[in-house]
Parts: sequence; structure tokens; C-alpha cells
Amino acid sequence: MADAKRESGISRAAVNAHLKKFGALYAFLILIAINSISNRNFLAVNTFWNLLIQAFPIIITSLGMLFVISGGGIDVSVGSVMAVAGALNAVIMNGIYPFFPKSILFGVIMAIVVAGLFGAFNGVMVSVFKMQPIVVTLTTYIIARGLAQLIANGKILSFSNTPFNAIGIYRLPGNIPIQVLIELLFIIVTAFVLKKTVFGYQVQAIGENAQAAKLCGIRTTRVRIMIYVISSLIAAVAGLLVSSRTSAADPTNLGALAEMDAIASVAIGGTSMSGGKARILTTVISAMIIQLITITINMNNIHYAYARVMKGIIIILAVYIQQDKSR
Repeated sequence: MADAKRESGISRAAVNAHLKKFGALYAFLILIAINSISNRNFLAVNTFWNLLIQAFPIIITSLGMLFVISGGGIDVSVGSVMAVAGALNAVIMNGIYPFFPKSILFGVIMAIVVAGLFGAFNGVMVSVFKMQPIVVTLTTYIIARGLAQLIANGKILSFSNTPFNAIGIYRLPGNIPIQVLIELLFIIVTAFVLKKTVFGYQVQAIGENAQAAKLCGIRTTRVRIMIYVISSLIAAVAGLLVSSRTSAADPTNLGALAEMDAIASVAIGGTSMSGGKARILTTVISAMIIQLITITINMNNIHYAYARVMKGIIIILAVYIQQDKSR
């Protein structure tokens, strides 16, 4: 009897470990199969490119979120930071504020700088003043969204026929969207930083056990500030590129719920929500799952509210599967 129970426990542990590692891939393949059956044209190359374009902000912001969650934190402000970056760049690029030069380059630089300041604020509040990450970043979420609306005066800022617009719709040879190349670059850089650098090991060590990491000589305060800055900078890039593709910056809707999709992608991807080992590839696959859910709902003429319900259910299952039962 004892042997049977032990074998059953080992079997369950093996299944959980397998699902934790490959669950995101299975879910992705199931969604692909469902859409292929319901729509014969789904497997066309253009559909794949469109998926990567639409999933672009989720993929990019989820990589930034991966740094934060792997380091034992959380950042719910990324969507609002996207909006600030987009709105600030738009007003500068359109020359709305006379005290700013009308310049695309200056607009992009200012957007990234301001985003970095938001990230630094989050990091300092969390690591120096020991405030709860969810409280700090929720506050930043509120402030940043309000600032975006103030910058844009509550209006949707549009722009056209500029080099900035061209970036969002540019296609590489072979009709490959520029977003695909940017996604690939971010994935490679993220993988290199987290898996091959001292900083990456420090981030994951802090997520595993912050006190032990500090005793080992890791400057936990500095590392935590840096991961929040990284998250905000990546969110700014996502916001700029989304506004570039749509030729507009909507201070109310740009980046709306982006933080939830990013957190969901990391959770579904198997990275522990309490911090530790970062899972990069499955996070990217999970980001595409999040977008595929929306596509599946839209293509089958189902109300979008069901997409949110499905995402919530998947997140709960993912977090349950990937949690360390021994903790």
C-alpha cells in the first residue's frame, strides 16, 4: 500500500513537472488546432504574421514583466507607462507644446526617459522604502494613466506621413513585419541577460531567496531598482511601437490591461509568481496564447467578455500547476 501511494505521488509529481514545462506549448497547439478546424484559412502565412503583430505588445511587455516576477516582484503599471510614452511622444512630434522642439527623435527620447523615471520610482519605493510592489505599482498605474490623459488633454493624438509611422508598418524582405524582428531581438537579449549574465543570475537568486542573496553579497536594492526600470523601459518601447503602427496615441486605451496580459503570460509560461527561475520561451508562447484566445473568440463571433473569462480560468490553472507544492 505504501509503495502504491509513493508511486502515485511520484506519478503526480512527474505529471505536474511535465505540465509546468510543456503546458503552455500544449495549450498553444490546441488553440491552433481549434482555429484550423473552424477556419480553413487560419494556417495561412499572413495569419501567422498578423498573430505576431497583434501579440507584439503582449510579448514585449511580458519579457519586461519576466524580469520583475523572476526577481520576486510585480508591476501592474506597465500599461499606463505605455500610454505616457505614446502620448508624450505624440505631443512632441506634433509640436503641440512650444517649449519642446518638434522632433521625432526628441519625442522618443523623452518618452523613454520619463518611463525610466517611473520604473526608478517603483524600484526605489519597493527596495529602499520596503513598500509592497503591488501597492507601489498600482499607485504608479493610476498616476501614469492620469498623466497620459493630461499630456494629451484627454484627446486621441493622431499623426501621419512621418518616418515614425513608417516604422510601425515596415516590412522586411519576404513580407516579414518589422515587429517580428523586434520581438526576436528582445527575446534574444532577454535570454542572454537572464541566462548568461551575472545580473540575470542575481535577479533569479533574489526571487528564490532575497535574504540568502543579500548574505551572498548581491546588492539586492540596486538589482531590484534595475528590474523595475527595465520593465518600464520595455513598456515604453511597446507603447511607442503600438502608437507607430496605429498612427495615434490614445491616452485612455493605449496599453489598457497590458499589465494583466503580461502577468498572465509569465504565469502561464511557468515562472513562479513568488520569483525564481525565469522561463523565457514558454512566456513568449503564453503571450501568443493570450492573443490567440482573443482571435478565437472574434473569429467565432463570440462576445469578447468570454475571452476575459477564458484568460482568467487559464491563469488560475497555470498558477496552480506551476506553484511549488513543497513551499
